[in-house]
Amino acid sequence: MTGESEAASGAEPPVVVKVGGAKAVDPAGAVGDVAHLAANGRAVVVVHGGSTVVDETLERLGIEPEYVESASGVTGRFTDAETMEAFAMAMAGKLNTELTAQFRSAGVDAVGLSGVDGGLLAGPRKSAVRVVEDGKKKIRRGDHSGTIESVNADLLAGLLDDGYTPVVSPPMAGDEGDGEVTPVNADADRAAAAVAGALGADLVLLTDVSGVYADPDDPETRIDSAATPGELAAVEDAAEGFMGKKVMAATEALEGGSGRVVIADANVRDPVVAALGGEGTTIERSALADDDAGGETGDADETEGIDA
Repeated sequence: MTGESEAASGAEPPVVVKVGGAKAVDPAGAVGDVAHLAANGRAVVVVHGGSTVVDETLERLGIEPEYVESASGVTGRFTDAETMEAFAMAMAGKLNTELTAQFRSAGVDAVGLSGVDGGLLAGPRKSAVRVVEDGKKKIRRGDHSGTIESVNADLLAGLLDDGYTPVVSPPMAGDEGDGEVTPVNADADRAAAAVAGALGADLVLLTDVSGVYADPDDPETRIDSAATPGELAAVEDAAEGFMGKKVMAATEALEGGSGRVVIADANVRDPVVAALGGEGTTIERSALADDDAGGETGDADETEGIDA
């Protein structure tokens, strides 16, 4: 059932829960909450990152991770062929399997999927990216990254209708332009945003802070909600570093069809339920300017790294 048909029937929309991949983000609370929601009939899709596990895998293989800055100032992982191999091992091979097992241990009928499976997350591969090195703009070739342009929502809806909880991770299916498909890196926050938009779902982006702070160093300045374009602009202005990517993903989700996005703390009690109850920074679809819906994300696509 799509988000539109859910709304038409008066049922609650699906929920997409993004679980972070950094050491500071404990998935245990999210696992329990997803089990609670699923047991009560709420359709849930989990999307996860894995930055820490990927870095640990690279270290064990003796590969030095490389991060590059795009011309617009976005920092992301440069994923050459060797790094891509480690990325697929860590994300789809190790972390997705382990997280799916955690959900199943909690009573959730979880199904692990990578973005390649069934063309779940697909778009053109970007083998060359514009980067800034030593203050100069350059072209780096050999990258394995991509921008998600399509989501197989029918695959997810079919699983949800049959009572399963999809657990989704990058890599995505990168279109080489000649019919060939290559697994490539994609940002997990933006993957979650694409899924939420396609399903018309609420999106919960779990991280290691309680939301977006007006003063990044002061949790007491958390911005609780944004329901107008002006309030969204204030959130965008306040978001720094990794939080900037999360706010960008939130905007993309709303543009794609999500009703609301909550950026919230993964490490509190019942983090998903709390976020859906307003504990975090909630960004409503009404915060989009009328001419932003379905808009382009522009230079933000220049690099695709995995998030914390």
